[in-house]
Amino acid sequence: MKTFINMMRDDSGASAAEYALILAIIGGAIALAAITLGKTIGNSLTVASSCISKGSSAVAADCP
Repeated sequence: MKTFINMMRDDSGASAAEYALILAIIGGAIALAAITLGKTIGNSLTVASSCISKGSSAVAADCP
């Protein structure tokens, strides 16, 4: 019984679980940022491509 009580008081597993939770949150934030950044870069490349294909007839308002 004493061994069981000592196991209940042991906090080393709780620290590992907290680190795993923090790591999962940070990983999710990085993944979300990468997806958002990828979409933004893709849109920018699409705009640049359309400006290049229009050539010198492009209106300044359409192509920054």
